[in-house]
This record gives sequence, C-alpha cells and structure tokens, in this order.
Amino acid sequence: MPDEPADRSDLEDLNDVGVLKRREIEARIVAPLLERLASRYGDGVYDVARDTIVDVAREQGAALAQRVGDTSLRGFAGGLAAWSADGALESEVRELTDDVFEFDVTRCRYAEMYRALGLEELGAMLSCNRDASLIEGFTPNVRFTRRHTIMSGADHCDFHFALRRGPDALTQD
Repeated sequence: MPDEPADRSDLEDLNDVGVLKRREIEARIVAPLLERLASRYGDGVYDVARDTIVDVAREQGAALAQRVGDTSLRGFAGGLAAWSADGALESEVRELTDDVFEFDVTRCRYAEMYRALGLEELGAMLSCNRDASLIEGFTPNVRFTRRHTIMSGADHCDFHFALRRGPDALTQD
C-alpha cells in the first residue's frame, strides 16, 4: 500500500553492490526519468527528488547508527567504509576526536562517474546532497559544514563534523 512505510530490512543486502556502482545505476535510471517528469510536470519534480533523497539519507544515517551501535563521531567515522569501498573515495583524516571529525576527500570517483555521464548537477543532488542528512540521521547533535566539493570543481571536499554541546545541542544552525 502506498501509505505504508517501505520495509527497509533488506537494505543491508545493498552493500553486496558497492555504493559507487549503486550510484551509477541510480543515475542511469533517475536522470532520464527526472528529465521526462520535468518536461511533463515542470522543474518542481527536481525539488521532490531532492527532498526524497534527503529523507532517504536521513534514514540511512539512522540505520548506520543502529548497525554501528554507537552514535559518536568516532562511531560515525568507523561506519563510513562502504562509501570508500572499491576506491570510490580517497581521503585524509585531519582530526578525529570525541568532539570533531574532519577529513578531506582528495579523489572522488563519484564525481568522476557523474562527469563521465554528463550528470554533474544530478551527481550533486544524488550524492553530495546526502551528506548533511546522513549525519543528521546518525546523530542530530552534530553540526556539519563543507565549503568545497570536487563535484563543484574544487580540488577536494572538506568535511567538518562538530559535536554540539550544552542546551542548544539539538538546535539547527
């Protein structure tokens, strides 16, 4: 039934196909679908897609927290291996403490793949757009910032996760 939430118990099996390959499969299906829907119903379909992807990423963050069994930044850092599998990301951790997790992605095969397909904008929506919601679903008391992405032409992506403390810990910026 459309009003019932999807059974997400089988999401664990998705890791049988690497995330990079999954994103390519998604892009090859979603790009022409969104294009056709936008030609019929207007560009608002991109907003619906973006909102849906954000919601899915938030759910994935919650599932990751459950799988890791730890909602700390160290737990989050330890749970990110699937996104780097098969050489999908090359990164350098700059800081990992109880309060801060910072790293730079120096090579992003996701961006390379979207560029090769001529889908950079869609790549930003399907991949980069998920990052803030993933951590939000994992633990809501973390502030995420990123000023640069390879997808937008920078030479690296700079990820900054900082634990919020005190009475404003759950207040969004």
